Order: sequence, then structure tokens, then C-alpha cells
Amino acid sequence: MTAQRPIPSGFGPHSTARDVLGDRRLDGTLAIVTGGYAGIGLETTRVLAAAGAEVIVPARSLTKARAALAGVERVTVEELDLADPASIEAFSARFLSTGRALPLLINNAGIMAVPLSRDARGFESHLATNHIGHFQLTTRLWPALERAHGARVVVLSSRGHMRSAFNFEDPHFEHRAYDKMVAYGQSKTANVLFAVALDARGQSAGIRAFAVHPGAILDTDLGRSMSPAEGAAVIERAAKLGGFKSIAEGAATTVWCATSPALDGKGGVYCEDADIAVAVPADHAGPDGVRPWAIDPESAERLWTVTTAWIAGS
Repeated sequence: MTAQRPIPSGFGPHSTARDVLGDRRLDGTLAIVTGGYAGIGLETTRVLAAAGAEVIVPARSLTKARAALAGVERVTVEELDLADPASIEAFSARFLSTGRALPLLINNAGIMAVPLSRDARGFESHLATNHIGHFQLTTRLWPALERAHGARVVVLSSRGHMRSAFNFEDPHFEHRAYDKMVAYGQSKTANVLFAVALDARGQSAGIRAFAVHPGAILDTDLGRSMSPAEGAAVIERAAKLGGFKSIAEGAATTVWCATSPALDGKGGVYCEDADIAVAVPADHAGPDGVRPWAIDPESAERLWTVTTAWIAGS
């Protein structure tokens, strides 16, 4: 695991995805970007494709994805529902059947602050979509990542991880009162822990993993489930914690983690503002940094074991 401290990269909170990529070309590179048809996922897809990469965008709504990506060259839309294990298996099997290597997997899709709901397995929806679905997808695509001989997996987390450690005793809110922001925060902690455990397993095969906080961004539909009052409260809080980024700035850390030579030989870290973030104590009051519960190797291993069992039983 790479030390959780800034490099520093030379970039900052207002660097854009195109800034961090610079004049590097990605011709011949294949990327899968979940949710790559809206918000920062769409910007990520556009920037990678403009640099010559071929991008596969898995989407639950093919119509919506194709409309959003119309005119973007080197992009293919495929069907995938991250809350449906059978859909993940089908997508992975189709891709593996091509025999292609996968240098870039960007687990970008996610939901936030939705009312309590469960998938067919009984799993709480934030955890099912944001973590378990991406875990299943990544592990099923492992042979393709290995074939790349130098793959990167980028997992979209959030500073929302500060809201909650992972609750191993009741992860699906079966016994405790449901709080949608706590549920979201737990899933974002799970995303970081996943990157930590994934990197530990993958580095011997050249697979490195990074967790990303994109920043607070107004112009996306991530908070579409919130009431106007809830949305206003989130906006007020974000403004106090450092303000907002544009979509182009929000995609910067994802693209930096996916492509920067400065990260060669590194992994298993949480990144923000196009750099490795600083590790902060649990009671840190600021909006920056990663809390200790999200990068704890023992918790990461425990979550890997638990998630593997969940998937095997579904």
C-alpha cells in the first residue's frame, strides 16, 4: 500500500480532467466507465475518448446513455444493472468472451440519499449499488485486468465517507434506524476499503486501485432523490466546507488516477484534488483528507471476505 500522503502532483481543486491529462494520448487503451453517460462520468468518458481511448459505458438505461453519448467517437454502450447480479454476470461474460485486456476500469456509477429500499437479495440499496455491484463486476473482470499487465481500477468514493465507518454488525439497516446519509456514507467508506483490499491483491499482477473523492458538484443528478429542503441543506453544508467544483473539475481526480505516470507503482490510496489525500484523524473537522476507518487494512480484508460471501450466496 502506498503511503497516504500527497505526492504533490502539481494540480489542485480547480484543475480539470483535460488539464491533468495534458497532451498524453490513450490510443489503443480500452476503458470501462460505469455510469459514464451522466455528470462526471460523462465528462470522464468524453476526455478519455478524445485522447484516443476506446470506452465501453455500461448502463441500466441504454436509451438514456446513447442519447447522452451521441456524437462521441470510440464509445460503445452496453447493458448493465449494478443492482442485479445476473446482469453483472451477463455483462462480464460478454466482455471476457472477447479475450480483450482491460487496462482501465472506472467504477463511477452510484446513488446517494435514496429512501430505504432493498434489492432482491435484501441488501440495502446504497451498499448494493455503490459497493457490492462494483465488487462483483471488478472481480468477474479480473482475468481481463490481469491480461493488461498494468491495469488501474478507479473507485468513486466521496468525502461522504466521513459520515460513517462500515457497520459490520448491521450493514443493511435490518436492526438500526435507517438514515439515508449514513447509508450513503457507509457505502462510500466501503468504496475506499475495497480499493485498499483490491490493491493489496492485485499489485503482484500489475493491478493497482485508487479511491477518488471528486469534490462537491452541483450540476449532476446524484442528489435527485432529495427533497428541496434536503438539497438546500446539503448545498449549504458543502458551501461551508469549501464550495463547489464544475463537472470538468470534478472529473479531474478520476482521470488523474486513471492515467497519470506519477502514480506508476502506487495504489491503495484515497485521492482528492488530483493528488493523494492526506490521512487525518477521526475527529478532523475539515472537509479534506481520509478518515482512518476508510483505509484500515484489517477492515478492508474483513469487508472483502464479507462481500465475497454475499455474492456467493446470491
